[in-house]
Amino acid sequence: MPDTLKAAVTLPGEDFSRVALTPAAVQLLRKLWLQHGPLMFHQSGGCCDGSSPMCYPAGDFITAEADVLLGLFDLSDGLEPRPLEFWMSREQFSYWSHTHLTVDVVAGRGSGFSVEAPEGKRFLIRSTLMDWPA
Repeated sequence: MPDTLKAAVTLPGEDFSRVALTPAAVQLLRKLWLQHGPLMFHQSGGCCDGSSPMCYPAGDFITAEADVLLGLFDLSDGLEPRPLEFWMSREQFSYWSHTHLTVDVVAGRGSGFSVEAPEGKRFLIRSTLMDWPA
């Protein structure tokens, strides 16, 4: 997708971004940052709301060995640092390791646990197959 904000590479041995944010997602995240402070994403492999990317205040979702840091975004727009980590459950990553993920925003209500819920919007993942040789 053109004009997306690509995450910095975080996986050892890789030189490509695995996740990006659409301009609409960046705009909403900057607004949410002002309301909630530092933020983070976690993508699990659950059903229903669990299959959506969940945005939390940084540190509210505890990550561990069962999670993979897929990317690190800079939401600062030239202002003070605003790092945003994008995590995925290791099990889900085993299924999605061949895809590039783009976080977008659509109208509607997502999970009550994700900070965008009161905005009448929800984050969602748009995925495309990566095209590197196996």
